[in-house]
Amino acid sequence: MTTFEERTTVHAFRDDALGDHDAVGLAEAIRRGEVSAAEAARAAAERVRAVDARLNAVQLLIDAPEHATRADGPLAGVPTFVKDNTDYQGLPTGHGSAAFTPRAARRHAPFARQFLGTGVTVLGKTRMPEFGFSPTTEYEGADPVRNPWNTGFSAGGSSGGSAALVAAGAVPIAHANDGGGSIRIPAACCGLVGLKPTRGRVVANAQSRQLPIDIVSDGIVSRTVRDSAAFLAAAESYKRNPKLPPVGLVEGPSERRLRIGFLLDSPNGVRSDAATRAAVEQTAATLERLGHTLEPVAPDIDPSFTDDFLVFWGMLSFLLGVTGRTLGPDFDHRRMDGLSRGLREDYLRNWRRTPGVLRRLKRTKVAYAAAFRGFDLLLSPVLAHTTPPLGHLSPTVPYTTLVERILAYVAFTPVDNVAGTPSMSVPAASATDDGLPIGVMFSGRPGSERKLLEVAFELEAEQRFRRIQDL
Repeated sequence: MTTFEERTTVHAFRDDALGDHDAVGLAEAIRRGEVSAAEAARAAAERVRAVDARLNAVQLLIDAPEHATRADGPLAGVPTFVKDNTDYQGLPTGHGSAAFTPRAARRHAPFARQFLGTGVTVLGKTRMPEFGFSPTTEYEGADPVRNPWNTGFSAGGSSGGSAALVAAGAVPIAHANDGGGSIRIPAACCGLVGLKPTRGRVVANAQSRQLPIDIVSDGIVSRTVRDSAAFLAAAESYKRNPKLPPVGLVEGPSERRLRIGFLLDSPNGVRSDAATRAAVEQTAATLERLGHTLEPVAPDIDPSFTDDFLVFWGMLSFLLGVTGRTLGPDFDHRRMDGLSRGLREDYLRNWRRTPGVLRRLKRTKVAYAAAFRGFDLLLSPVLAHTTPPLGHLSPTVPYTTLVERILAYVAFTPVDNVAGTPSMSVPAASATDDGLPIGVMFSGRPGSERKLLEVAFELEAEQRFRRIQDL
C-alpha cells in the first residue's frame, strides 16, 4: 500500500542549459550556438540525478557525458536514453529481468543505429518490466518506476522508465518500443505523446524479425507533437521503407477535414470507465467543433482475439525460457517474475492451440482494415481505465488475478500491434481526480502517420497539453 506522503509530484525543470526546451527547440539552440551539446548532456545528467531517487526510472547512467559532440542530424546534441531491451554498444542489456546477468553489448542494435542517426546523445538506459510483458514497470524484488505526476501511481509499461524521465523533464525525448501498447500506455499514464509507427516504418531489431507475427515497433515518447514528428522524419531520412508512403516532416495540422470513427468500449467487450469515456467524448466534441466528422464505429474483431493474444504472449515467455542462455549463460527461467512464469505455464497448457492462434491473429489485419472503410482515422481510449496505483498490476499479484486485471486494462492497444497499423496516444484535455493524465488514441491505416501527426498537432494547438511544471 502506497502511503499518502509518497504521493507527490516530481519534476526536474529548472533554469539550466535545457530550460523549457523540447527536443526540436533544444536542437535549434545547439545549432545556433546558444548552448553546446556537452552542456545539454551535463544538464540532463544533473536533472536525472535530481529526480531519479524518487522515480527509479534509470537502469544505467553514463557518468561522463563528455562524449557528447556536435553530431549531425536534425536532433543533434539532444540528450536521451535507450530502453533496456535494445543493445547499445558497451552497455549491458538486461531486459528488466533478474533471471540472468546481462553482458555488455558488442555492437549497436539496428534501431539504436537509426536512433543515433538522428543526432541524439545517449546518456544511458531506462528501466522496464521483465521482457516488456507488463503494462506497468514494477518488480518482485526492486522498487517500481513511479509516475512523476503522482508517485503513488504507475508510470505505465513497458517503456515506463523512458516515460517517467521525459514527463519529469529530465530529457526531452527517450526511446520506447511497443509490442502490445508499450509506447502508448506509458505515454497515456504520463501525459506524453506516443506514436507507434506502422510495421516496417523504422528498422526492425533481430528479435522482431524472428517472431511469427512481428508485433514490435520502435519509436520515442515526447512532450510535444513536433518532437515525435521530428523523430519520425529523421528516422526516415536515415532509412526509408520504400514499401510505405513517405511521411516527411510534418510541421502542423492540415486544412483537410477528416472522417473519424470513434469507439468508447473495446471490441472485445471491455467497457471503459467514466473518466476515460469522458476524455474520449470531449476529444470527439473538440474535433467536431474544428470541422471534422465523428461517427461511432464498432470494429468487427474476432471474439477470440484476446484469448489468442494471451496465448501468443505466453508463447513469447516460453521461447524466452528456452533461448534465455543467449542473453546470459546463467539464465534461469525459474528466476523470471510471477507474470512471466505464469504466461509460460499458461502456454505449456495451451501450446496445441498455436497454429490456430497464429492463423486467426494474422487474419486480424483484414478484419481491422474493414473498420476503416469510410474513415480516415479511429479515435478510442488508450486504456480501459485510468492509471492504477502501484501494486495493482505488480508481478507479486497472483497470476490469475493479475492477468484478469491486465486484460481489463489493456483492452485497446494490441490490435494495432497485430495488424501492423500506426497508432498514437495523445494527452486528453481532462485529468483524473488524482491529477493524473488521461490519454486518447488515434489509429490509422498502414502508412498513415502523417494524418495521425496532423490531427495531434491540431489538438495540441486547440487545448494545450497540461504541463507538469505548471502544477
